[in-house]
Amino acid sequence: MNIMAIYASHSKIVNRCNMELIIAKNYDEISDKASEIFIELIKRNPEAKLGLATGSSPLGLYQRLIQAYNKHEISFKQITTFNLDEYVGISRNHPQSYFSFMNENLFKHIDIDLDHVHLPDNDLSKIDTIAKDYNKLLRKNPIDLQVLGIGSNGHIGFNEPGTPLGNETFVVELDEQTRNDNSRFFGHVDLVPTHAITMGIKNIMRAKHIILIASGKEKSDAIYQMLYGEVTTDLPASVLQLHPNCTVIIDEEAARLLP
Repeated sequence: MNIMAIYASHSKIVNRCNMELIIAKNYDEISDKASEIFIELIKRNPEAKLGLATGSSPLGLYQRLIQAYNKHEISFKQITTFNLDEYVGISRNHPQSYFSFMNENLFKHIDIDLDHVHLPDNDLSKIDTIAKDYNKLLRKNPIDLQVLGIGSNGHIGFNEPGTPLGNETFVVELDEQTRNDNSRFFGHVDLVPTHAITMGIKNIMRAKHIILIASGKEKSDAIYQMLYGEVTTDLPASVLQLHPNCTVIIDEEAARLLP
């Protein structure tokens, strides 16, 4: 396997399959690079459709988008957003709902029209229709730029190991590792919801450009397998090898197993 490396600033940029891999010095540099890509798109296309994610990985990105808005560099008035996923069976006002997360960490700080903000419905009483409804919405609104994190087991969104790569939006039972990973937000694993609704891998792969960001040595094995392993349902993120425009931005700790 031949990989061409180019050094620019503090980042190492390599090409892997159709993926651009940027190895940043640290999390701050990851967030800087990711925000540059988002800000450039918003300036170029003020009506862009953005795919958003929750968790710790995109927090630095969102902080920088808020800073750019406060400096009048960008506006979100005409931007439309679609979140990857949401827990099922908790109120949107619950402090750990993904709606609350997005509102606290991005939406309430910018000029976005909340009518243009979309998360999958998580009402248990509509369990038979919520996936179909979100799927219809996504098909009508192709995403220009999707941000992803990656779980230590290689999941993206809540597409757990074993998820068919052709899945569209669906309700998933969360595996033990994912619930343990998220227990720090709830205080105890028993308080973490057992189900979530998520974009399927097929929805994610329809995005015109994907950015995956990851930091820390606990993500290093998943990153290695994603880049150098086979495309397999055992590691859902490996499917990104097949995307025509995917940028992976990681820090040196997450890159520690790479050749």
